[in-house]
Amino acid sequence: MTPERKRIRGWMMFDWASQPYNTLLLTFVFGPYFATVVGDPVEAQALWGYALTLSGLSIALLAPILGSLADQAGRRMPWIIGFSILYVAGASTLWLAAPGTDLVWVVLIAFGLGLIGMEFATIFTNAMLPDLGPPAEIGRISGTGWAVGYAGGVVALLIMLLFLAENEAGVTLLGQPPALGLDPETREGTRSVGPFTALWFVIFMIPFFLWVRETPPAKPQRTNVLKGLRDLGRTLRSLPSQPSLSAYLASSMLYRDALNGMYTFGGIYALGVLGWSVIDIGVFGIMAAITGAIFAYLGGFADKALGPKPVIVLSIIVLSLVGVTIVSVSREVVFGMPVGPDSSLPDILFYICGALIGAAGGTVQAASRTMMVRQANPERMTEAFGLYALAGKATSFLAPLTIAIATDLSGTQSAGLISLILLFLCGLVLLRFVHPDPEMSRP
Repeated sequence: MTPERKRIRGWMMFDWASQPYNTLLLTFVFGPYFATVVGDPVEAQALWGYALTLSGLSIALLAPILGSLADQAGRRMPWIIGFSILYVAGASTLWLAAPGTDLVWVVLIAFGLGLIGMEFATIFTNAMLPDLGPPAEIGRISGTGWAVGYAGGVVALLIMLLFLAENEAGVTLLGQPPALGLDPETREGTRSVGPFTALWFVIFMIPFFLWVRETPPAKPQRTNVLKGLRDLGRTLRSLPSQPSLSAYLASSMLYRDALNGMYTFGGIYALGVLGWSVIDIGVFGIMAAITGAIFAYLGGFADKALGPKPVIVLSIIVLSLVGVTIVSVSREVVFGMPVGPDSSLPDILFYICGALIGAAGGTVQAASRTMMVRQANPERMTEAFGLYALAGKATSFLAPLTIAIATDLSGTQSAGLISLILLFLCGLVLLRFVHPDPEMSRP
């Protein structure tokens, strides 16, 4: 294997290593399980929303500043190492999330810190993407990397469901008690998801650190926070003169926020509205992750052939229709038509929605990463991905906050998810002003 191919494969291993934080913790295992920790699904959804709001605001405020500092120094790897440590520490602490624990806020803070570590490590890793190949290949590399990440999420989720995560009866998907002698009475199998995610990350980041090498800057610079702030201010002031980049940041800010809300609250919604168990939600997650891996990979080739914009547009349309379906399905009613208590139609529709969320979500995220590379100044790539993270987090409080408030006020979970459809549609409208040509998108 040539050094270039090893570098690309090592870079892709970050997606494999980090994906379980999204798949296992944020979406399909720990998120729904958190309702068990609190005891009340409605209160749990509200607390979860407020915690994600605070984490998102922290990421939004710091991401572009740290990106600017990294561009000053010309190095990204030290930042990746530091935030990887935060990822591992936050995930490991989730072991404390026993049912009925008094440490709910400790658990939420630990989750938030781990999420911040994961997001910032992703920013600096994404900024390496333009250096991995010629421009014509970036879409394929991004799509394949995202597919690798989804595949890692599937494998990790299968291990959790088959051997560790127990249902209300105290058995795993195999019908056996949790492995390693973990106590099902205190849900040790399910809450081992935190340490398991941390260990997974540590093991599979080894190829990344062994194979990915940065080119040292010709003239190493010491980072200066004030200079970083000035550079960032200059970049922000220049945005009005870059209408395509500005429109893309605004569009992605909305549709990625909606997608994250769909990922984050989908499992909690299914648990509360359809009465699914953690294992049911895990199977749902496997379907979503498998379709995500397949379509992120295929979407990479579509990105290479057509460019990222058509891929993003189609994905948003699919996700909007999925949102309409989700809020129209409950245990008693499907699209306004009553169904019997033993009907499997709500479950079937929700599984189909999960597959479509995975497929469209995988393609839109991979293509969005490619689009950012096209729009950004190559000399300020880390800062650009910091702005991309800012765009993803500046309004990231909107989806969880509106869901949390609507859930609190209405006392129902379905009312909180309607805002996601509006965010998708607003993002789609703004995407009309994004120019796909990277040369014409910059002054």
